[in-house]
Amino acid sequence: MKKLSIADIANHLNVSKSTVSFVLNGRAEEKRISKELVSRVEKFVKEVGYTPSPIARGLRTGKSNIIGLMVESISDPFFANIAKLIESRAYKKGYRILYCSTDNDTEKTRALIEVFRERNVDGYIISPPVGVEDEINALTKAGMPVVLFDRSLPNAGADSVEINNESSAFNATRLLIDQGFTNIAFITFSSLLTQMSGRLSGYKSAIEQEGLGVNVLEIDYNPDEDSMIQTVSNYLSENKHIDAVLFGAVQAGICGLKALTELNLKIPEDVAVISFDDHDVFKLFAPPITAISQPIEEIAGRIISLLLERLNPGQSHAVSQKIILNTEFKLRRSHVNKRFLRKAE
Repeated sequence: MKKLSIADIANHLNVSKSTVSFVLNGRAEEKRISKELVSRVEKFVKEVGYTPSPIARGLRTGKSNIIGLMVESISDPFFANIAKLIESRAYKKGYRILYCSTDNDTEKTRALIEVFRERNVDGYIISPPVGVEDEINALTKAGMPVVLFDRSLPNAGADSVEINNESSAFNATRLLIDQGFTNIAFITFSSLLTQMSGRLSGYKSAIEQEGLGVNVLEIDYNPDEDSMIQTVSNYLSENKHIDAVLFGAVQAGICGLKALTELNLKIPEDVAVISFDDHDVFKLFAPPITAISQPIEEIAGRIISLLLERLNPGQSHAVSQKIILNTEFKLRRSHVNKRFLRKAE
């Protein structure tokens, strides 16, 4: 059955299209449309189940009340939790969220930005891959609110919300050093993204400050988890001097734990472990894994607050803000050097 249009409703009720439009957009009183006519329109609309097109309404009003949320992967626990909180807070303010995953693909991200522009979204929340600075700058120059999160783009003039990646990795490495570990590896994903390069830099700074050797394994992300587990397993087998590992991302940490299990290496007796990003599996592992926990609720709150602020008239061209939030250590037992403690006794 053909979907009814405003013209169809107007013809059926023998009124003008503008009258129907004013009623549907809540402007009947402003346009002095009688209560009897408003009632007729609302009753008919309800009977036929008419729902106005959000795109068409956005073109008329200049607002769609839709926010585009672009993340690396909506299936990733970190992004899924952030998205859920953003959606809840946006909904309370009258906005709906359209999700998509970029897979960290620059060309796919460019195409998705264009799709959102065609959908007339009011603002963008993006965890960007490298190489989309021009697209982000084009949006902000057009007065579109954009908030980047999890990582930033150095040459993009947009608001951003991140954690203190470099100091978090530095402090985690120091924690292992203070426990007496001297051959500490950093296992992470190959990436030019700012959050990953910041974590690598923090690890190296702590290691070099102590005059220790740098041990870095950068894994190429692969949807086939077995391939990544094998890469970590091979590395640890070939570098038996490693006595502690800092994992630079939750997926790397999970693959690393599986590799350690396959190698029958005990935590922390054989290899101590700390991982970025807390996860339920870390709490259930024996022993529980020490983690660098991101403030998920605060990240989501700051993101949506920034975007809603930009959506206010007169705020879209204000100077961009860069918000850096602190992480928290979830101290468990995987980083404790039992041999070091015995020597101290």
